[in-house]
Amino acid sequence: MNHYVLYGAEVSYFSGKARAYLRWRGADFEERLATREVYRDVILPKVGWPVIPVLELPDGTAVQDTADIIDTVEALEAAAPPVLPEGALQRLASRLFELFADEWLVLPAMHYRWNYNEDWAYREFGAISAPDAPLAEQYAIGKKNGERFKGAVPMLGVSDETRDGIEAAYETFLRDLSAHLERHPYLLGERASLGDFALNGPLYAHLLRDPESGRLMNKLAPRVADYVRRVQAGEGKAGALAPDDSLPETLSPIFRVQMHDQMPALVNTARLFGDWAAGMTPGADLPRGFGMIEFETGGFEGSCAARSFPLWRLQAVTDEIDAMSDADKARADLWLDSIGGAPLMTFRLPARIRRSDFRLKLA
Repeated sequence: MNHYVLYGAEVSYFSGKARAYLRWRGADFEERLATREVYRDVILPKVGWPVIPVLELPDGTAVQDTADIIDTVEALEAAAPPVLPEGALQRLASRLFELFADEWLVLPAMHYRWNYNEDWAYREFGAISAPDAPLAEQYAIGKKNGERFKGAVPMLGVSDETRDGIEAAYETFLRDLSAHLERHPYLLGERASLGDFALNGPLYAHLLRDPESGRLMNKLAPRVADYVRRVQAGEGKAGALAPDDSLPETLSPIFRVQMHDQMPALVNTARLFGDWAAGMTPGADLPRGFGMIEFETGGFEGSCAARSFPLWRLQAVTDEIDAMSDADKARADLWLDSIGGAPLMTFRLPARIRRSDFRLKLA
């Protein structure tokens, strides 16, 4: 059996996603805390910049992005059931959940962490970076490290103008997911799949584990809190997905919000990306952002950075559509129309993106 090393931390958004998947897959792995020594001696030499999670393969190769981590382990393990459903419509829904979880739930995840759990987060960051240091030194180190993340909060769209909207949208999401979980233990049926692990990143590492937001989840949506714990533990391997490549109707409210709130921001980002790409040559590194855009969440408007990485996740969504048979495309068209997402059938990025050397590049 292959043995893997996951460099991560409980406090890390995407470590939660990778860890939940690896446990569910039954992979032979150990997790090593991403201390400052690990960053210096392992992550920076292998990846080139400070980021977690990083998965080390048996041959010493490093894999960094969670989508790449999951794809790589799936290929190496070749085990059943597959993390990505075999049905075309369920695959599309899984990619949409990954786009939503990775790139939109970052709004409540960062809002609640830095507006309700700031001092706790500094202590956590310090304990990770310097686990053997005295508490006062840990806090000072954690504050220095954490302020880098806190400083990114306004660029993500978290502001006084959007605060009420973020909270309203998150509470709506909790209600909608709770209603779904009353009828299904996981997103697509009786077992976990890609979307469950994607949601587990923000829901576990930030919104359940952080104390104030954790109290909120346990109060408003105890069924969601139980689901998050089950997915993080790696449960949900037995059982079947919804039959005949169907999608539970109870998921529709969540997807309608995604189409109403997230998709316009992505379309505006893609427009700015197209302007940038027009003057570049293939192989150019994508910048982290292309300027600022307006967006809406929970009925409130604000501005945020037009970040490049969500476009990479969006391209995976449209690639699923392009790979469908004509019959599956007809089914997808009907479903997307029912959730307000019909334009996705024809929308494509103005240029292709690829990922190599741990960076996004113009294809």
